[in-house]
This record gives sequence, structure tokens and C-alpha cells, in this order.
Amino acid sequence: MLKEYVALTKPGIIRLNAFAAFGGFWVASKWDHIDWLLLIYMLIGSALTMASACVINNYWDRELDKKMERTRNRTLPMQRMNPTKVLIYGIVLGVIGIAVLFTLVNPLTGWLGLLGFFVYVIVYTMWLKRTSTWSTSIGGISGAMPPVIGYCAVTEQVDAGAWLLFALLFLWQPAHFWSLAIRRVDEYRAAGFPLLPVLKGIRRTKLQMIPYTLLLIPTGILMYTYDYAGYFLLVISIAGGVLWTVHTAMGLSAKDDTKWAKTNFFISINYLMIVFFVMILDTNGIG
Repeated sequence: MLKEYVALTKPGIIRLNAFAAFGGFWVASKWDHIDWLLLIYMLIGSALTMASACVINNYWDRELDKKMERTRNRTLPMQRMNPTKVLIYGIVLGVIGIAVLFTLVNPLTGWLGLLGFFVYVIVYTMWLKRTSTWSTSIGGISGAMPPVIGYCAVTEQVDAGAWLLFALLFLWQPAHFWSLAIRRVDEYRAAGFPLLPVLKGIRRTKLQMIPYTLLLIPTGILMYTYDYAGYFLLVISIAGGVLWTVHTAMGLSAKDDTKWAKTNFFISINYLMIVFFVMILDTNGIG
């Protein structure tokens, strides 16, 4: 049963976003000014808030999840747990997570946590995911919150560094998710999700991915220009952004969309992990 409770929180998503939150915290803290207790509180609060949103997402999507091979074996579609208990579980996680951010970190991170939760659960899950191709782009607001929360845990203000970290995650998500959506387009179509590749086609989706990956390049340059990170981050972010953009553009002439999308998804995951890892090692902080 414990395994089911953990699975409902989508631990893979939480790990990735916790790493991003850690990166934001480190950029703001510098190597020699780390408040370790604050870091722990921030990670706990943000992780619980994210877990809550994921659990409620599982609750709300339980009927649609039955229609997709990728999701039909999840806890709720397989009826291994009572939906009401799952909903209560999600709400409790959220209350604790937001309370930790408000009381043990600072009020700004609490409000940012609430904003991310609202966009993911209400705007994305309950509304746009079922009605509009804009679900991926607008839903990216919630996915971009973790590094901002980490950063603002230290600075207690939304400044240029917070906006750049937000931009990095916000721009990364659509191309990342659409790579997955192209691979699973038939499943999403059968489930009735109005995603971009379902309604507008795969070629249109590939075209729309290019501006997002391309804009990641100046985002990395600005991180260096405004002294939030050093030269190594500048080089790696430019190289990664160019590689991802070139591969995305090559998709327009790809003969095997599934193979291309699988590689593009792999690039997206590694781009984010490497950029944040280098950012942590090469940060110049906020000084």
C-alpha cells in the first residue's frame, strides 16, 4: 500500500523539480552562504506541494487514464485505492506543503507554491488539458515554479534572477512534453486530449517547438551577463541550446517521427539536468 501512495505523487516529477528548486536556491545563496536548514524546509515544502498537485491530478484524470496504455496501469484506473481517500491524501499533502513554505521558509515562497498549485490543478488539469492546445504552454507556469521558489527562499523577492530561472523552465517544458506527445499521439487522440500534435498535426508541433528551444540560448546568455552564473554555464547552455534547436529543426525532415521524438525527449532531459548541474557548480550568486 505504501508503494501505491508513493506512486500517486509521481516521484520522477518530484525528483526533477526538487533538483531545479535546489538549483534556484544555490544560485541565490552562493557557495559560501548556505542556510542548510532553510534549504531543507524549502525542499520539503515544495516537494509536498508538488506531490499534492500530482495526486490530485491522478484523482481527476482517473477515467481518462484508463484509455491510455501509458497510464492505464496506474493506481486509480486499476482501482487499487479508493478515489475519495486519494483526494483526501492529496489535499493533506498540499496543506502541509504550503504551510511549511509560508511558516518555515517565507510568505513569498508560500504564494509562489499556491500559484504553481493553482495553475497545475485548476487551470491545467481541470480546464485546459481537456479543452485547448494551450494546455502545455500555460501549464508550464506551474512547472517553472520550483527554481523560483528555491531562489526566492533566499532572496525573498522576485528579481531578474527569479525571472531568468522561470524562463529557463517555462521555455524548456513545451518542447520536452511535445516530444513525448508525438511518440504517444495515437494514445492521446484515443483518450480525447486536445494536444497540439493531435489537433494541429506533428509537423505543426515540430515548428512550434523551435522558438522555445531557440529562446533557451539567450536565457543562458543572460544568466551569465547578469552575473548569476559563470563562463562554464554560458558555454554549456549555448552548446546545449544549439544542439537541441538543430535536432528539433531536423525533425521537419525526419522520416521516422517516433525515433526522432524519442531522441529529442532524451536531449531535453539531459539538457535540463546538465544545465542545472553546471549552474550549481558555476554560480556567481546574486552579488
